[in-house]
Amino acid sequence: MYLLLIIVAFFLLIIGASGIRIVRPYERGLIERLGKFRREVKAGIHFIIPFFDRMLKVDLREHVIDVPPQEVITKDNVIVTVDAVIYYEITDAYRSAYNVSNFEFATVKLAQTNLRNVIGELELDQTLTSRERINAKLRTVLDEATDKWGIRITRVEIKKIDPPKDIMEAMSKQMKAERTKRAAILEAEGVRQSEILKAEGQKQAAILKAEGEAEAIKRVAEANKYKLITEAQGQGEAITLVFKAIHEGQPTNDLLAVRYLEALKDIANGKATKIFLPVELSGILGSVGAIAELFKKEAGGESKQ
Repeated sequence: MYLLLIIVAFFLLIIGASGIRIVRPYERGLIERLGKFRREVKAGIHFIIPFFDRMLKVDLREHVIDVPPQEVITKDNVIVTVDAVIYYEITDAYRSAYNVSNFEFATVKLAQTNLRNVIGELELDQTLTSRERINAKLRTVLDEATDKWGIRITRVEIKKIDPPKDIMEAMSKQMKAERTKRAAILEAEGVRQSEILKAEGQKQAAILKAEGEAEAIKRVAEANKYKLITEAQGQGEAITLVFKAIHEGQPTNDLLAVRYLEALKDIANGKATKIFLPVELSGILGSVGAIAELFKKEAGGESKQ
């Protein structure tokens, strides 16, 4: 009897435990009773009636779906292979559970269809250089289409876009030629810049040299000018002093005649062929003549003696 009670209590405990449900913080619980939706519960511990109630848990965390590679024709009739990944999160647990049977499969098919539409509007070059544009447009289209399923598409990323092998070889050759061309242009530009800089340097050097020579000539001329002015001032002062000394000494005509002769010696300096004398010198030269006569008389007297 006791054993039967223990067995019954054990089964009751198992049945009671089966009615306890724990919902995690990132989940939502959908409780159905006899196949009919009753309520949605959030994170925490909940109790349901065993055998009558059923809880369906929905994960609200962000998930990623891998879209398999597929061949897509571009606007200029080039077949490319494209694959992508889709990031999504469930915003409405009820609609994600009851409005679509397999939303991941449905989202993948929806992405493949819209990927063909988006890339079909672009040429190959645009397709290869417009990944962000393709991602944004595909995300918008998918987000609008999956809104009724309670799903929000957070991000779409194109993993790769592979053109046909012959197109890739042609692109590789074009890229190589473009890089060779760019390298040649850069080299030519470098030579041009080098020659310009060299010419600029030579120009600057010539200008600096000319400025230096001009400055040197200017300084030499200023030095000569200063020398001449100083000498002239010295000579002027000397003449003034001599003139003053002569007047103070009250010289006779004979003395002036002797000084003129000494001056003529310096003026001629043994090199001049012509000497211009002032008019007033004629009177003085008379004294010179008198002196000459005096010397002659003295010489005659000595000879007679």
